[in-house]
Amino acid sequence: MTKVLFITANPNDENHSFSMAAGKAFIGKYKETNPIDEIVTVDLFKDDIPNLDADVFSGWGKLRAGQPLDALSTEELAKVSRLNEVLDQFISADKMIFVTPMWNFSFPAVVKTYIDAVAVPGKTFRYTETGAVGLLHGKKVFHIQARGDFYSEGHLADEELGDRYLKHIMNFMGITEYEGLYIEGQAKMPEKAEEIKAEGIERAKQLAQKF
Repeated sequence: MTKVLFITANPNDENHSFSMAAGKAFIGKYKETNPIDEIVTVDLFKDDIPNLDADVFSGWGKLRAGQPLDALSTEELAKVSRLNEVLDQFISADKMIFVTPMWNFSFPAVVKTYIDAVAVPGKTFRYTETGAVGLLHGKKVFHIQARGDFYSEGHLADEELGDRYLKHIMNFMGITEYEGLYIEGQAKMPEKAEEIKAEGIERAKQLAQKF
């Protein structure tokens, strides 16, 4: 059975977010097309994804030194255990669908927190004498992102940092099958916003059937 992570990073729902509207349409059509697949939703604005803080690094340090779990403080143990759960879930997935808005040329900070939780040496990549090598081969990623202006091409293309980063870090971890759907221009052309939204939803349904 194929396992799919539906990873959303938006505090708004599909009624107030272009990316979430397209994301809901995508996952709905995907379910219709692949009814036996297991789909797990990860809401980065609601789920507990610990930051890499002093407790985490201290806990990891104790474990690397060979100390038992009961040597960790309550905070260290809780955070390290939760990070292990997040990492195991990510590694076990066959496909990942990220749904994000563009915020300040990138994506919400919760996405970076999530990436920090799953980009782990020895688990999703490893170091070699010739450089880092990704370990997550054979997986697929799809990124849905809404952008107020046009960043896919033209003079603003180099200012888009979120999708480019996500693609780069996925490739770094060995995931080279990466596709995207970018819903653009609704803030620049508010008179066409509903049309842009409808087109994005329709494209999401079409692309979901091939993912």
